[in-house]
Amino acid sequence: MATPSSLCWLLGVDAVLRTMLYEKGEEKVDPYDIMVFEFTNMISRLRNELDKCGVKDEGLIVPLKHGAESQTTSNVLLADPDLLSYSRTPKEIMRIMYGTGDEHRPGGFFPKGANGRIAREYLNNNKLRGL
Repeated sequence: MATPSSLCWLLGVDAVLRTMLYEKGEEKVDPYDIMVFEFTNMISRLRNELDKCGVKDEGLIVPLKHGAESQTTSNVLLADPDLLSYSRTPKEIMRIMYGTGDEHRPGGFFPKGANGRIAREYLNNNKLRGL
């Protein structure tokens, strides 16, 4: 289980990465001819599609009505309308990390399946797999 200090560290890393991407937001990524901002939006849409739990991820630029307190379109810190970090369940995380949208079907970053306790439970437990 993650400790509060490790979670703070992880959120800090996310903020640093998003800040670095934001600074390069209008640059085109070769050879795709797509701006960094556009890539972050595409990645966020994919993560939302895979986790099957609504909108918990947003790119670096959002419509004003979705920005912090409806005051900005920049979105360096990922948060809900109350400016709280989104949470994800282990099931949602596995769906994204596997890239399959199914916590029982390996792929993506873990083509053979992750080997942590929670991941093994989803892969090996027929009841959790819906069988």
